[in-house]
Parts: sequence; structure tokens; C-alpha cells
Amino acid sequence: MRAVSLSFLFTALLSGAALALPTTTIAVHTVKGSDTFKVEVAGDHASQEKGLMFRKTMAPNAGMLFDFHTTVMTTFWMKNTILPLDIIFIRSDGTISSIAGNAVPYSEAPIPSSEPIRAVLEINGGRARALGIEPGDKVSGSIFTPGH
Repeated sequence: MRAVSLSFLFTALLSGAALALPTTTIAVHTVKGSDTFKVEVAGDHASQEKGLMFRKTMAPNAGMLFDFHTTVMTTFWMKNTILPLDIIFIRSDGTISSIAGNAVPYSEAPIPSSEPIRAVLEINGGRARALGIEPGDKVSGSIFTPGH
């Protein structure tokens, strides 16, 4: 009985650790000013594959930053994603390339980047429009290199 209990506890701890992603704060700079977001960083294939699937709520200035560590063409979808999201494609220098606003929950329709990008920021659907975030605006954070 004790071995089973310890095994269950170990498995529960491992699965809980797998759910906890590193977090960072980024800022989005628009003509209206700057807004900060506390984001989880999906920096590996497994966390990027899961993304924000199955999440039922997210704080207004929270999100997920997908760091690809290099420039890539990428495509997102909303399979198993309950929340509508704004999907913001970001170049290596932190410039916003494009935004897919209010992506439809559960949709399997592809949402591609329009050019090679370094990262994607997912925030609550409608937040980009409400905050005046547009292509050409800048995102600052440790992964972005100004001037590149």
C-alpha cells in the first residue's frame, strides 16, 4: 500500500511540475501607451503543442508566449482551446508582424504567420483591439533583439 501511495504521489508531483511553465513579463508598446502582460513561456515542443488548450479562464493581462528560439514560419489552430484568443505574431526584433483577432474556440482552421517570426503571444480574445495593439507595434522582453 505504501509503495502505491508513494508512486501515486511521485506521479502527481511530476505531472504538476510538467504543468508549471516559466513566466516572464513583457510589454506591448502602442501609440496609446504601454501594456504589460505576465505570460507563461512555452519554449519547448511539448508546451507549444499544448499551449492554452483546456484553459477555462485567463486573467486580463495574462497570456502565453511561444518562443521558437529562431525565426520560423508557423501555423496555429484552436483545437481543444476553450477561450477565444488573439494570436499575435512577433518578429525577432519585437515588431508585431500580424494579429489573428478573436480566434474561434475549438476551430481546426489553420492560422498561419504571414512571414518568418520569432514568437507568438496569445492573449484573451478582443484584448488586442481594446488596447489598440496593431501590426508594427513593438513588444519588449528578454527574447527580442532590437535592430535585428
